[in-house]
Amino acid sequence: MATTTETPLQVKQLMPSFTVDDLQKSITFFERLGFGIDERWEDNGVLLGAMLRAGDVTIGLNQDDWKKGRERQKGVGIRFYLNTSQDIDQLAASAKKAGLSLDSDPHDMEWGGRAFDVTDPSGFKLTIASRM
Repeated sequence: MATTTETPLQVKQLMPSFTVDDLQKSITFFERLGFGIDERWEDNGVLLGAMLRAGDVTIGLNQDDWKKGRERQKGVGIRFYLNTSQDIDQLAASAKKAGLSLDSDPHDMEWGGRAFDVTDPSGFKLTIASRM
């Protein structure tokens, strides 16, 4: 199978949206990772969702309404890779200092660069990585 950069669809950005178990807990997690809040949505004083930003990347978070059950697993079979030119060891140290538990400490990757892994409170897997 050949690879190509000339595809019929030319996407400029991908913005994932996570349905989370505890919206405030997830917002706090992402803030500790280094994201900032772009927008918040409320209805009658109840927080329903937020848009978070880190550099050029935006992530949406919304509170699960539990219509598909409270035992529904989230984040199964998917991992989000967030690439940065920043120092991975420094970012991991900042995340730890902010109270986050890392799934893996910074490590060299087979294809170059360094990375560390974290899991958000609802089970979404994230790898923060940089190329050497």
